[in-house]
Amino acid sequence: MTEQRIPRIDAAALLARDPATMAGVAEAATGVGFMTVHNTPISEAAAQKVLAVYRAFFALPAARKAAYDMARTGSNRGWGAPGSEQVDPDANPDYKQVFDCGLELPTGDPLTALSSYAPNLWPAEPKGFATTLRAYYAQATAFSLDLLCAIADAVGEDGEYFRDQFDRPMALLRGNYYPERPAWAGEKDFGIATHTDYGCLTLLATDGAPGLEVRKRGGGWIAVSAPPGEFVINFGEMLEMWTNGIVKATPHRVVGTQAERISVPLFFNPNHDANVAPLGSGKVINARAHLEARFAETYVHLQTG
Repeated sequence: MTEQRIPRIDAAALLARDPATMAGVAEAATGVGFMTVHNTPISEAAAQKVLAVYRAFFALPAARKAAYDMARTGSNRGWGAPGSEQVDPDANPDYKQVFDCGLELPTGDPLTALSSYAPNLWPAEPKGFATTLRAYYAQATAFSLDLLCAIADAVGEDGEYFRDQFDRPMALLRGNYYPERPAWAGEKDFGIATHTDYGCLTLLATDGAPGLEVRKRGGGWIAVSAPPGEFVINFGEMLEMWTNGIVKATPHRVVGTQAERISVPLFFNPNHDANVAPLGSGKVINARAHLEARFAETYVHLQTG
């Protein structure tokens, strides 16, 4: 059996539909379900700036972050304290901290009544936090759409079909802060426990620290990381459904190490009314219903039982 690996892909070659690069992407998307990309439209400086503002926010005292605690909302906007998420019901709540923001719609837009388009909660500090994240969100969502269309082409789907499904995406930008693994942590304690992502594509920037592990087909784990300016890409449940299982949503986790770690995933999710059932199947799987059901299972403050 061939040893599974995480392919490293030239993003510019992929967006240009270079045949050899497309073949490598098809292998990644239909096999291990992860890849890394370099030579992207997002500069290392832009990635470093985003990592820095998240690092500064997470360094604030808990009392100051609590003013933006998403536990007081009916959505997932703002700060999530340690223990605010439980991605695996058989594990303990994750010990990481998070900060979530999403698409900003005009005041009065009827979609703002939906939790998946809830208003963002912007902290007053650190300076430039909202400005930096808004700029990165715009750049990251634009790149993710081009990337998704190219990946769809690579696996034999019509990439242009997907473009219209993301003009008001339920895309969620997150900062994750993983402290060093606590001394008290046991076998059911994780920075984030084993899970698959819920949407279509995840564009993950990291500070380069190790920690992310990808489950191999057949068992075992592969460590994956990328330096600032490169990105880890993986695929979510919606894209696996949408492509009738061609693209794989692969389980992954962060156990935690003796080092702190910052990661910044953009969870690239489609419009609320997109039908993510297999193309041509005649079935209907509403994107918003799938996403909100998974959020309700994950966020402790949204769990009902």
